[in-house]
Amino acid sequence: MHIVCAQVLFFNKSRAEQLKCMYNTGMKMESIGIIISIRPFNERDAVAHIFTRDYGVMAGMLRGAVCARRGRPMVGMVGTVSWNARLDSQLGVFHWEMRSNPAAAVMFSRDGVMIINSMFALINTLLPERAAYTTLYDETINAIAKITNAPATTVYLEWEISLLRELGYALELSHCSGCGRHDNLNFLSPRTGRAVCDECAAPYMNRVYKLPLNLAITARFLANAATAQGTEMPAARTMLKI
Repeated sequence: MHIVCAQVLFFNKSRAEQLKCMYNTGMKMESIGIIISIRPFNERDAVAHIFTRDYGVMAGMLRGAVCARRGRPMVGMVGTVSWNARLDSQLGVFHWEMRSNPAAAVMFSRDGVMIINSMFALINTLLPERAAYTTLYDETINAIAKITNAPATTVYLEWEISLLRELGYALELSHCSGCGRHDNLNFLSPRTGRAVCDECAAPYMNRVYKLPLNLAITARFLANAATAQGTEMPAARTMLKI
């Protein structure tokens, strides 16, 4: 992880020299990341969102990405990335060097494509920009690699559980939230995300979720997270059918 901020010291410089120094003040961030969205900005350039290991989601301009004949940046590519801007509040410009394209292996799988689209849409919607989620980044890369070699639904469910944990909705399934017992855990509290045994769940059968955990249940917690942030679940997740 590298971050470089230029510092400007004013001594007896003229106003013109001071303004020149202010103009040259900039910020640079370097990391490794995966492209989670990209859209044309004009005939040559594109605006991309890259989920980086050290800085989380970052937005920036990819110069020449639209017209590139070779090595065109695409969603799902992993590479080294540096982000530069004169001011921290600016969109900034990416310098991108591709390392691999793990998403290419699942492009011939309908379920794989839907899963990746959902993963990237959730990351882009629910994670704040420039906030590091190192563990989730590693789990995202690992999940993409596993999709073609393991049951896709299981891989994706585990990933959503990890995402919920990062969002503050950690699911606890090891013991009953009411009495602490470790058996007959067949329900889940929609309020706390903790398991509930049969006896404790009996008075609330019309409220609790029935275990085992599945994507319909995690979708409800994700919807709560989206609502808390004043946004909606991305279409790629609501349309997910695997």
